[in-house]
Amino acid sequence: MTSSAVSSRSRKRPEERRAEILAAAADIALEEGLERITLRAVADRLGVRPGLITHYFPAADELVLEAFERAAVGERSRFFPTLGTPVQRLAHFIEHVESGASLALARLWLNARHLSRFSPALDTLLQEQDALDQAQLIALIEYGIAHGDFADVDAETASIRIFIAVDGGGSYVNTAAVIDHPAHVHFSRDVAEWTLGLAPGTLENAQGVKG
Repeated sequence: MTSSAVSSRSRKRPEERRAEILAAAADIALEEGLERITLRAVADRLGVRPGLITHYFPAADELVLEAFERAAVGERSRFFPTLGTPVQRLAHFIEHVESGASLALARLWLNARHLSRFSPALDTLLQEQDALDQAQLIALIEYGIAHGDFADVDAETASIRIFIAVDGGGSYVNTAAVIDHPAHVHFSRDVAEWTLGLAPGTLENAQGVKG
């Protein structure tokens, strides 16, 4: 390692270094799973000594929790755009699921739900992130109802149904089998259209349309 490289690293502000560590840990979580987040693994990815990681995260469990939160928050912004009509925004959400763009996140959530059986702190964090996701979708549905795009349904109930459909499809993300039956691939879309009173095909036709 050159002296200039060491000097460059030492000039980073604490908040920048911490963010860099969290970003690396979140990448590991999405690519390999939460179990793969270790102080050594993050240090190796950043090309630094493990002691530097320990300085910011003395306990690996704390790093795991914050890495999961960072990954979940980052992906949420991709699921819920702020532009477009309610139908277009919901179509984007469904397309993100159906296209496979959310596979890494689906694997991470499945991984986290399993590990949460053994970690009360992770279980609490999962519940918090679940609630934030639900709040985003409920707000979108309420916006659509107010503008007459969706049927006058209970937004919370509709949100729960849609997320159950999404999570149900996500439970297959680790299989090597080819799952291409339309009933499976488009299950989330079918449920969303049914529960919001949309005609079949509405969300497909709205995908890729800019508001």
